[in-house]
Amino acid sequence: MSDVPPPTSRFIALRNSFFSGALLLAPLVITVWAFGQIISLLGGTFRPLYEQYIPGSLQRIPLLWDLLATIVVIAFVTALGYLSRYVFGKIVLRVVERFVQNIPGAGAVYNSIKQIVTTFGSERRNLFNKVVLVEFPRKGAWTLGFLTNKQQGEAQTVAGLETWTVFVPTTPNPTSGFLLMLPRHEIVELEMSVGDGMKMIISGGAVVPPWPHTAKPAEIAR
Repeated sequence: MSDVPPPTSRFIALRNSFFSGALLLAPLVITVWAFGQIISLLGGTFRPLYEQYIPGSLQRIPLLWDLLATIVVIAFVTALGYLSRYVFGKIVLRVVERFVQNIPGAGAVYNSIKQIVTTFGSERRNLFNKVVLVEFPRKGAWTLGFLTNKQQGEAQTVAGLETWTVFVPTTPNPTSGFLLMLPRHEIVELEMSVGDGMKMIISGGAVVPPWPHTAKPAEIAR
């Protein structure tokens, strides 16, 4: 018995192979065709504007000039979009801010919210390394603060102690506060995130971040 497949089977195998190859090449062909149409449309539209200034020997390669014209058009559109998004957007934002600030009552609320967002935005929040607990404004009275620096500068050297810098914000408006330089042993580092600490301070203590541990405050302080 011969193992050679019949002509019909070979035809079906060749047909399937052809369609498989066509499916693989189709995305590439469509992409090249689409880019060619874009280049021809944009470059061909603007080429008459500058074609007369191109030397005659170089006019025989229109595809190159269409491509360059397309790049220039895309760069121009991108620059226009950048200007409209950042420059024009800032102008509109200033006008809206000025309008809101002139509304009685609303202006004060808007300014307070803006100060809070500016102080505790993502860029400024990185300045706060950790949430800490310090005895302030007197012994036995604990308050939340943010550890801002551990570096030892002139003030720390003069004090003669290893002191860390802590910012204690006011409640419920945390845009103001107190800058404290406390000895290391008087600062209790907490596990809560900076975001949870902000929520607790802004809410006046109404929002208490969940904490699974059951250790007593006296044990933590030690």
